[in-house]
Amino acid sequence: MLAGTAPPAAASAPQEPVRITRFLGEQRVPHMDKLGGTTVGGLSGFDRDPRTGVWYFVSDDRWRYNPARFYTDRLAFNRKTGDFTGVRLTGVTMLYRPDGTTYPAYGKPGSADPESIRVDRWSGRLLWGDEGDRPDESNPDIPISQPKVRGMDVEGRQLAEFPLPSNLRFEDAESGPRRNFGFEGVAVTERAVTAVTEGPRFEDGPTPTAERGSMTRLTVWDRQGRVRAQYAYPLDALAAPPNPPTGLTDSGVSEILAIDEHRYLALERSWIQGVGYRVKLYEIDVRGASDVLGRDSLAEADTFRPVSKRLVRDLGEFRPPVQNLEGMAWGPRLAGGECTLVIGSDDNFSEEEVTQFMAFGATGCP
Repeated sequence: MLAGTAPPAAASAPQEPVRITRFLGEQRVPHMDKLGGTTVGGLSGFDRDPRTGVWYFVSDDRWRYNPARFYTDRLAFNRKTGDFTGVRLTGVTMLYRPDGTTYPAYGKPGSADPESIRVDRWSGRLLWGDEGDRPDESNPDIPISQPKVRGMDVEGRQLAEFPLPSNLRFEDAESGPRRNFGFEGVAVTERAVTAVTEGPRFEDGPTPTAERGSMTRLTVWDRQGRVRAQYAYPLDALAAPPNPPTGLTDSGVSEILAIDEHRYLALERSWIQGVGYRVKLYEIDVRGASDVLGRDSLAEADTFRPVSKRLVRDLGEFRPPVQNLEGMAWGPRLAGGECTLVIGSDDNFSEEEVTQFMAFGATGCP
């Protein structure tokens, strides 16, 4: 066993892997829809409260239209047939800083970039992931706003802030996470809170290309907010090179979702100039993975063990062209015993993209 590697769990009944059984339907929110004086869009993360059936959707609008906020919603399923029949937005709530003010706009000190939201049913609070911001060569004047995982009540008032590991702090120099590679996905279980950075830190190697993948990091806190461990997540190589070859690419993990205390679903999403979006759904397992919290670099992959990955489904098979899929949550269980998995897209407030929610029947889920 590699040094610093988590031991396998004690022997127990075999755990069934998550499998997609069928497609249940698609629903969309109209482009630039309005609710409560706000413009609906940029829905980058969502979750369902199993106690009430209410869904929470966080927008990554950075005051292009309105302050940082989340929406409540109702998603309708026929529990007998599984048909996904509707989406109805019901309310909007701003996100508040500890002093009771809303977050400043993009490019201002202290701004927020909300990317994920989770219902913590064990504490009654909501958790949300802030990707933060930092300067880079193209945006040298952007002030640093550190990535964070925060707790809030259903009125948007901050209740907690999780400590940030020092290796995930944004810096002015080329160290730490790259711009737009802060916390992108958050998951919560009875014992832990987990967040994933979208892509590699400078020290962890270059971003993925068509020839090779890269490494990003999962950070795990205990219920008291103490950092418990950090694991390496191996990102795929790009599905295709950009066109032209010098074109832009953006690839990483856009969301994670807990299956149990050790396993998660992960959305790996890439945007490739001249090609479009590519998204795959994986099941990952941290058991047996090395704790890399104290490791400054992940560039030498043969010196540690990353989390294991199993492909669940290439999401390009549904409703092509594939959209900017950024959100994922468990829905209600169906009468026949299947659970439902909802995966949704962030439209970036663009007329060329859509706010789409696809629902699937699944087995092997919580």
